[in-house]
Amino acid sequence: MVGFDPSAQGAVHSPEEAALAGSAAGMVTRALISPLDVLKIRFQLQIERVSSQQPEGKYRGLFQASRCIHSEEGLFAFWKGHIPAQLLSICFGAVQFASFEFLTEAVHETTSYDSQTAGVHFVCGGLAACSATVVCQPLDTLRTRFAAQGEPKVYRNLRHAVSTMCRSEGVLTFYRGLAPTLMAVFPYAGLQFFSYNVFKKLLAPSSDAGKSGGNLRSLICGSGAGVISKTITYPFDLFKKRLQVGGFEAARVHFGQVRRYRGLVDCMLQIAKEEGLRGFFKGLSPSLVKAALSTGFTFFWYEFFLNAMRDHRERQRTKDLIQNSKGR
Repeated sequence: MVGFDPSAQGAVHSPEEAALAGSAAGMVTRALISPLDVLKIRFQLQIERVSSQQPEGKYRGLFQASRCIHSEEGLFAFWKGHIPAQLLSICFGAVQFASFEFLTEAVHETTSYDSQTAGVHFVCGGLAACSATVVCQPLDTLRTRFAAQGEPKVYRNLRHAVSTMCRSEGVLTFYRGLAPTLMAVFPYAGLQFFSYNVFKKLLAPSSDAGKSGGNLRSLICGSGAGVISKTITYPFDLFKKRLQVGGFEAARVHFGQVRRYRGLVDCMLQIAKEEGLRGFFKGLSPSLVKAALSTGFTFFWYEFFLNAMRDHRERQRTKDLIQNSKGR
């Protein structure tokens, strides 16, 4: 079970183990869902309507965009920005899950609340994600810049991107879009952990209610949680992406129209005025597919790696007991 569970005597894991399992889960998941992330970002940054019936912009739908990117930029374009994205996933997964385990244990130790209730998971999940966001925001900005650039490339590699952005835009540019990110990430992550907790309990047989499960049930519950949370909080993710590419307009001219935003409120107003309500949900289709796979795989691999570490710990303990008994 995700989160501190006082009834699971031998299965309680430390924040260090949670950080290791979270970073491993983030790394594996990122490699699998990167193409959907690139498609989502391209849709989010397109000013023109994303529509196959009334085509206006460069990208009109999932399959058309996939073919277009593949023909113009090659297969590896779907993994553009993969290095900063992997660093982001590893770092975010480690901080988020370690913070979540720490916070749920703190709730159990210092309050009368049950650390395994959905409400506690909502609050602790949101706070854990906010802490991870503040730590990892520069990597997210780099990932967005790499995924957004076409050919010819503006940034040759990660080092060149960091030095160029620092020199031309200043250090604070790495935290562009932080406000909408924090506004979105608390309810988004909170709903993820909340929904995962609810689904896991609904689908768990009574005899298995206290066991961890890096299995198909974790994948299904995580996927459902990802779709629900992403749908509710999606517009804030779009605002973040638009703000993160501020000062990067020259590299996006050949993709279509570009806009400059003075801040979050200006970004919201311009999108509402020019693109309408549907503009707040551009890229939702690949984002929902990505959210289902990403959240499902994250929880699946997180519990899988936690189980593996727990089994290894138990085998080592048994081995030590046997050796001690022989020594006597």
